[in-house]
Amino acid sequence: MRITRFEKVQRLDVDIEAAWTFFSNPANLPLITPPDLSFSLTSPLPERMHPGMIITYTVTPFTMISVRWVSEITHVLYPVLFVDEQRFGPYRFWHHQHHFRKMENKLEMQDIVHYSIPFDPFSRPLGRLVARRLEYIFEFRRMKLEELFSGKGTPECTWR
Repeated sequence: MRITRFEKVQRLDVDIEAAWTFFSNPANLPLITPPDLSFSLTSPLPERMHPGMIITYTVTPFTMISVRWVSEITHVLYPVLFVDEQRFGPYRFWHHQHHFRKMENKLEMQDIVHYSIPFDPFSRPLGRLVARRLEYIFEFRRMKLEELFSGKGTPECTWR
């Protein structure tokens, strides 16, 4: 099984508490996910994120291919780190670390994703397509976060 590492860093004009409140709330995922992915939460969410929390949703990663995805929050270190791992879904392996670091007047957010696509080695030709899709998703997220946190305060975010 080939594991690929994908990493993105973004700096935002927001304090760490506000960032934690926003990013640790799965109800905000649809706000920062490209609309063409048809992201839809399908499970109730608790009042606070916690280790062992299960989140289910559907997503359409490629046109006409809709999949169910089950994630577990495996680690929570308030307010600097949380990890989600796919339990069922389109990847053979998915481990996503969310790091938050306070900087002088900004917040540095780092996403580190380790993933493997199924049917290795036969699926290796799809590796570039998957990598480009992840770039697209995280670029959309970067632009949306710039818009949401553009000095106008913290976006509204409430647990559902």
